[in-house]
Amino acid sequence: MATRELTPQDFETLLEFSKTLAQTAGKIIVEGSNAILNQDQGNVDEKKNSVDLVTQWDVKVEEHVKSEVAKTWPDFHFIGEETFSSGSEKPSLTDAPTFCVDPIDGTTNFVHGFPYACISIGMFYKKQPLLGVIYNPFLNEMYYGLKGSGSYVSFPYLDKPLRLPIASQRSLPSLSQALIGVEWGSDRRLSVMQQKATSFLRLAGDKDEIPNARMAHSLRSLGSAALNYGQIARGGLDIYWEVGCWPWDVCAGIVIALEAGCYVTGSKNFFKAHRHEEPTLMTDWTELIWGRKYIVIRGIADTPSEKGRDAQRRLVQDFYDSVEEWDAI
Repeated sequence: MATRELTPQDFETLLEFSKTLAQTAGKIIVEGSNAILNQDQGNVDEKKNSVDLVTQWDVKVEEHVKSEVAKTWPDFHFIGEETFSSGSEKPSLTDAPTFCVDPIDGTTNFVHGFPYACISIGMFYKKQPLLGVIYNPFLNEMYYGLKGSGSYVSFPYLDKPLRLPIASQRSLPSLSQALIGVEWGSDRRLSVMQQKATSFLRLAGDKDEIPNARMAHSLRSLGSAALNYGQIARGGLDIYWEVGCWPWDVCAGIVIALEAGCYVTGSKNFFKAHRHEEPTLMTDWTELIWGRKYIVIRGIADTPSEKGRDAQRRLVQDFYDSVEEWDAI
């Protein structure tokens, strides 16, 4: 079957559809949170271990999204976290329009009533990220973006959405001035925990006492990859790095970040091989998106001596010089 050709008007329609869908899904997420916290219903199950959680509400939200997509765009492909987790084979990126959805990103936060959980709706088209919507229904905060059209954030107290980043791009001379997003993740093997701890120690530790330390301003863990991307796009975080995420965690965030002037890349080897390529011009994201190793850095202002993009690449290199890397499972 020939790939459906989408028009710019289709892109706009899809973005509005995704925004509305995120809001209706958000109502289910809030309903589920209330049910779990009131212990009326909502069993919490485990995937690979006791910290990799899934609830019946993850499944309900994904079923709702998948159903709405099928009714409106029946010929589109669909990649969902819970569909994949239930035993589906790893899907390949094709030229076909493909929704890529995490129904509840930040399930641990969701279970505990910590209000940093969201739905993440992304789309690939011709093997490239096309659009993204990230909606946190607990704070009524939405990030969204469309390739070539910018990215935005909306809050309840704003008259209209703000284009990202929400303030002028700033310089970032070194990692020592950075606020860095990291996560402990669900892979708690001893070897991995030791490498994570070593990496975090080097990023935050005193340069006078710890070899290879950068002594960043601080480290932050929101517990949601998608919301970390949102914070990078708006300029609240300077860098976010994680090993072990999946395409549905980052697809929407990648679009939103790139449209805000951020730099996105993959593993150490991927960055080394593609360092001088412009991410917004990549024609096939398969290797990066399924590599499960991601780093994103906020937009940086040009200075008389260095372009912002060059500064981003320099800082990613310095970051990777300071941290460990391991294989995700």
